[in-house]
Amino acid sequence: MRGIVPVAPTPFTPDEAVDLAALAGLVEFAVATGVPAICLPAYGSEFYKLSDAERSSVVATAIKQAGGRVKVMAQSNHPSSRLAAELARRYEGMGADLISFAIPRQFALGDDDVLRYCESVSSAVSLPVLIQDFNPGGATVGADFAARLVQASDNFRYLKLEEPMMGAKVRAIREATGDRVGVFEGWGGMYLLELMADGISGAVPGLAMCDLFTRVFSLATAGKIETAFETYRFMLPQIVYSLQNLELYHHCEKRLLRARGLLSSVTVREPQLRLDRATEAHIEALNREVLKEVGRLGLGAARK
Repeated sequence: MRGIVPVAPTPFTPDEAVDLAALAGLVEFAVATGVPAICLPAYGSEFYKLSDAERSSVVATAIKQAGGRVKVMAQSNHPSSRLAAELARRYEGMGADLISFAIPRQFALGDDDVLRYCESVSSAVSLPVLIQDFNPGGATVGADFAARLVQASDNFRYLKLEEPMMGAKVRAIREATGDRVGVFEGWGGMYLLELMADGISGAVPGLAMCDLFTRVFSLATAGKIETAFETYRFMLPQIVYSLQNLELYHHCEKRLLRARGLLSSVTVREPQLRLDRATEAHIEALNREVLKEVGRLGLGAARK
């Protein structure tokens, strides 16, 4: 799998109920953009505010709406390896195409502990697995971990890392695993272009700009870096601003989706970051820059 794998947000009605009809529309947008897969319910989906039943309903809706036209990567995050494995098996049984899960980083774990967790969850399913390591408080897994895990779990295919200056790590992981493990950039696509020369497999950004990201990745893959930057420069200010805080990201993402005609409600489930008027205005200004490029490229046709 290569390319852009967007995380679909969880749409909520104004009273914070999950809006499955709106989610189906977002999946349809992903299909129209031609991305290879979508991911949910992840951090960018507010998974940590969803009940188990809601998480299952989100996955089921995505699978039904996708109808095989785009792969669905179901994320089974849980700090317990046993419960993460149960979720993964459930999603596999529902018809997911890939499984993803995040390494639990609430407390410090040694490399062997992390490996044991990942092997336990990966071995619970037969589907290809992507492992996310979001660890703002410390180091993330690297080449030795990937080489050990791929020997123990042959369905471990992808790593999603979210850190700056990781070009050397990408190259080391590819070499240590004989390219059996692809690395995806997971910090909103911020580091995508700098990692192209290192053999990055793609990025896992938000859904709202996935068509723009697909263009950037395709151009960069073809060696047209300068042309890729012509589009990327409209995107980067919004990316950088939104990633200051995960709850801020939810607001930026949902408001851009609304501006593109893809969402009506931009509700973020509580607890959330309440925005003042100045922050709201700045988000709208950044999103308008993105919309300029959407319009220039004629991408409005994807807004169904």
